[in-house]
Amino acid sequence: MKDLSRVHMEAFLEMMSAERGAAVNTLQSYERDLDDLHSFLSERSVRLTEAGSNDLGAYLACLSRQGFKPSSQARRLSAMRQFYKFLYAEGLRTDDPTGILDAPKKGRALPKTMGVDEVTRLLAQAEQEAAVEGPDQLQHLRMLVLLELLYATGMRVSELVSLPAKVLDQEGRFLMIRGKGNKERLVPLSQSAIAALKTYGRRQALDATSAKQPAPESPWLFPAASKQGYLPRQVFARDLKDLAIRAGLTPSLISPHVMRHAFASHLLANGADLRVVQELLGHSDISTTQIYTHVLEERLHQLVQTHHPLAKQAKKQE
Repeated sequence: MKDLSRVHMEAFLEMMSAERGAAVNTLQSYERDLDDLHSFLSERSVRLTEAGSNDLGAYLACLSRQGFKPSSQARRLSAMRQFYKFLYAEGLRTDDPTGILDAPKKGRALPKTMGVDEVTRLLAQAEQEAAVEGPDQLQHLRMLVLLELLYATGMRVSELVSLPAKVLDQEGRFLMIRGKGNKERLVPLSQSAIAALKTYGRRQALDATSAKQPAPESPWLFPAASKQGYLPRQVFARDLKDLAIRAGLTPSLISPHVMRHAFASHLLANGADLRVVQELLGHSDISTTQIYTHVLEERLHQLVQTHHPLAKQAKKQE
């Protein structure tokens, strides 16, 4: 009997794309993980579509022996669960072999973040460089806009670099972001982000009209000669580290993702509600946002120490 595992894998990925709106990176990740599982099961003479709980448990145990981090094992298990749920829903299996599998226990590390002073220094350096007239001014203005938008909204770097050019045409103080699964969310912009956007747009238009051979109009806010047509996130991350060096900061501690964490941490530290931060970050589950509870705990501690009558009394007695 012919093994149709590959056919069912393709059908699963197509479903995830068409019905769930899974991002390209997610689909590629699922495909790699299922390919690896398929190879493992083939060595045991077990078909992917017929694997039992013991087979899948053996695969996870093998990953652990190979030194895979709990987070990597959990991601593989997530792909497996989605796939076997699909087979069950399609009537290709009468059970879900992942139902009794336990996710590997993993400690949740606190996210790296930046202090307000560090963010201020970074933005000040970007603003200083963007103010200098010259052939590189548009590139410096682009960096300033990237940083202002990132710190004002907490966008994922993939969402940021792929913003459409029509952002320049809007007049409001809000920005519509298309995130994971093509879900849209509305986020407010700071006055400095709005100002940087306008300056960047004006310089972009000026360069286009003064060029001897104007480039074709791009649909992207940050156009680039890349496969996608917009600034690759790796290039932005590299340029950000270079800017950090010029600002006198440690480049290894700074990245677009760290600035996203700084956005969330600074909001919470200044009184924002966790649910609001969840919405702004585009987290579908509040548990993802709860990595920032250490910020809330510190804020609550300070509030008690500052405002509780007993705490005030103790200070008077010191």
